[in-house]
Amino acid sequence: MCDPESGICEIPTNKISSAESSLIKSDKKPVKIIYYTDPICSSCWGIEPQLRKLKLEYGNNIEVEYRMGGLLPNWSYNSGGISKPSDVAHHWDEVSVYYDMPIDGNVWLEDPLNSSYPPSIAFKAAQMQDNEKAILFLREIREMVFLQKKNITKWEHLELAGKKVGLDIVKLKTDYEGKAKELFEEDLKLGRELGVRGFPTMFFTDTTGQKEMVYGSKPYSTFESTLLKLFPTATKTSYDKTWNAVFSKYNSLTAKEFSELTGTPRNESEKYLDDLTAKGQLEKLTTKNGAMWTLKNTSR
Repeated sequence: MCDPESGICEIPTNKISSAESSLIKSDKKPVKIIYYTDPICSSCWGIEPQLRKLKLEYGNNIEVEYRMGGLLPNWSYNSGGISKPSDVAHHWDEVSVYYDMPIDGNVWLEDPLNSSYPPSIAFKAAQMQDNEKAILFLREIREMVFLQKKNITKWEHLELAGKKVGLDIVKLKTDYEGKAKELFEEDLKLGRELGVRGFPTMFFTDTTGQKEMVYGSKPYSTFESTLLKLFPTATKTSYDKTWNAVFSKYNSLTAKEFSELTGTPRNESEKYLDDLTAKGQLEKLTTKNGAMWTLKNTSR
């Protein structure tokens, strides 16, 4: 059950953190963020604007390590009144408005997912090839399920997403059917040890193993202040906020993301993007609960 007010998609409670800090301390950049997420977590989709901005402003100081949390093992349990796919449909339509991010819940009526494990394992397979492409892959399958009503447990959709971001599909399938399952199990095990009980959960750690946690969907200032608490001398990168510059960084943007990344007032961002679409610069995908824009005639 994902509660928009708390900004959390919860799973059955894990025990409190017992993982060795050496497992999660930063070793490449001043701060490592271990991000526990799930491909179908609507609260995680809700923080995409904040996370994308954090990467642009503080990418020199942080490394983000994506871990899969296993939100929906199967439908054999009842969580917060969600006991069957059709329960999710209305819920997704509600949280879409709350997070101001386009989500079409009708996938749960038209082609419902039986688990979030297959796309999670596919993400681990993508990670085995290329971490940056894996993050693009995760974004692709999220767009598929949240906006295009695609059942991302099906290999045909995972394959299409993999091709779009430039992954080796033969290797992806081999790893998906093999080693990636073990890596997913390792993510679940570490999640239990860290006491992850919902998504998004972000552990900010420094090079000494000091740890701060942000739990749930929070405003940008929360993520920024957590980073600065661990690394007060972090320097904010000034980046180009013109529309073509942000679209060159992120091929697809919602109106909320565009507003967050460019500083355009939210009540003006949609019109701005629509004007660019009318001029032939962008393509618009409209859903019943909002839209997403992509650069025209480009691949990622």
